[in-house]
Amino acid sequence: MGLTKAYDREVKMKCCIYCRVSTSEQELENQFLVLTEWAEQRGFQIVKVYQEEESAWKAGHQRELAQLITDARRHRFHVVLVWALDRLSREGSAAILGIVSKLSRYGVKVLSYQESWTEAPGELGELLFAIAGWVAKMESQRRSERTKAGLARAKAHGKILGRPPGSKDRRKRRKQPAQRYPVW
Repeated sequence: MGLTKAYDREVKMKCCIYCRVSTSEQELENQFLVLTEWAEQRGFQIVKVYQEEESAWKAGHQRELAQLITDARRHRFHVVLVWALDRLSREGSAAILGIVSKLSRYGVKVLSYQESWTEAPGELGELLFAIAGWVAKMESQRRSERTKAGLARAKAHGKILGRPPGSKDRRKRRKQPAQRYPVW
């Protein structure tokens, strides 16, 4: 029985989970449950969960993502689990590649539940990340165009858009200062 206690213990890889939804009508819990189960199946130890309800188009509003990057720099985990890469950003391939590259420099790998190819090694992985970022940007632009077309149609049919004149908020609005991701 020559194994020491260090070898007897199973060492689990530390991971975090990043969940993001764009609207309050969406449920963070849907992503969280699947990613938690996925982490357990892979034998990962979940050290932190980052959750936010923010559009990925609003630069600087993803505070949890900024905190995740800070924690990655401090080597608090080795893997980030996401539902899909478009949860990181909808700003295109450059933004997704930037986030993934930054995390990679800190020794952190991004794994996507929906895109199993995120485990591809080297340059092939980088190419696939770029393609996924481009697809996410195009999908978001198409959704925006459909929304604008629907608003234009409603306006053409006489619907008045926006808040009624003189309306007031029921609750006081929180002002959130525009914040950019920290530059490392």
